[in-house]
Amino acid sequence: MISFRIAICSTIIFFLFNCSCSEVSEKNSPQQEKALQKKHLIIRKPGSSFNDTIIISANSAVFYHPDSLQMNKIKAVNEKNIFDMLTHNCHYQIENARMVIKKYWPQIKIIETSAVRYLLFEKRNKSEVCIDLNDKNDICGLFLFDGEKSPVLVDMPNIDTQLRFYFSK
Repeated sequence: MISFRIAICSTIIFFLFNCSCSEVSEKNSPQQEKALQKKHLIIRKPGSSFNDTIIISANSAVFYHPDSLQMNKIKAVNEKNIFDMLTHNCHYQIENARMVIKKYWPQIKIIETSAVRYLLFEKRNKSEVCIDLNDKNDICGLFLFDGEKSPVLVDMPNIDTQLRFYFSK
């Protein structure tokens, strides 16, 4: 009787072990492989088509956008839905930030730029800060500058807080 139970237990353990080790390996289709590879790519923003510099010396909010050639390159390296989301987010974040600045901080000069690569901020003490927009991986953004402190890249959805924090003395 005991040897019968041992035989049954051994058989059950054998089948459980055998079933757990017999995973079926499925090879991904070429489309699945390509999709998996694309997910793991780190896409960098293409460089500007220009090498010009804009000089900023007054209290300013500087919005930067890609130029048309750069925008075409960004579109080429992104899927349509990703590109649409990026441009949609930029458009509405910039519109909101512009509206807030005009309404609550009208003394701040708004500068829009797309045809430059460098932003050169001249402080009142004659020191300078140069920003290469090719180093910024966002397709758009906003720098605040008060002429005394170094310029700061702000989070546009939090523009209310960022303006008050940066421009308060």
